[in-house]
Amino acid sequence: MSRLWSRFGVRTLAVSLLVVGVTGGYFLGQDRETQQVGINAQLIADAERAEFDLLRERNAAHKQAMAAQLAAEREATRKAAETAKAAAERARKADAAADRKKREAKAANAPVKPYEGPIPDSCNEYSGNRAIGCALMLEAGFPLAEMPCLEKLWTKESGWNPKASNPSGAYGIPQAKPGSKMSSAGADWQNSAATQIKWGLGYVKSRYKTPCGAWSFFQSKGYY
Repeated sequence: MSRLWSRFGVRTLAVSLLVVGVTGGYFLGQDRETQQVGINAQLIADAERAEFDLLRERNAAHKQAMAAQLAAEREATRKAAETAKAAAERARKADAAADRKKREAKAANAPVKPYEGPIPDSCNEYSGNRAIGCALMLEAGFPLAEMPCLEKLWTKESGWNPKASNPSGAYGIPQAKPGSKMSSAGADWQNSAATQIKWGLGYVKSRYKTPCGAWSFFQSKGYY
């Protein structure tokens, strides 16, 4: 009997251990499956986060590229507008210069209005800068009869004042514009009446042939 119970007990114990082992394995398998599910979920979340970060970086880079392109287009438009404006201004100045030359050429070739006033007997009838102007005019090859026209012209322009200036930049007795043009006649062009007159007589001769030609043009246009 004792031997039978021992055999029965051993079998019972073995079966119990087997049941416990199977049950424990079942629950252990369930835990592992649960853990795997959690790991997979974490991996999916990490992948989605990485993809989101990548998309965000690409979107930021795209926005930056678009902003740079827009800035470049605006700068190109601005430069094109400045270039067009500068070209228009050059064309305007060229047209104005051409029109001025045409008017001056027409005036130079137009019949000179004869001076009908009194003609001085000599330069002694003048004083100051006018006397200097008269003497230099004769040296330049103009007859004394031209002096009244020259006297009226530069009286209107500057009052024969070597320091005369106006906001347009004209300066001196002949009202050269700019005054620095007169440096071709002498370095003392800012103060010397003689230097200014020499330059002015050259200008008159090249543009209007004679002082009376310049005075005639001034009378019709208000400048020379």
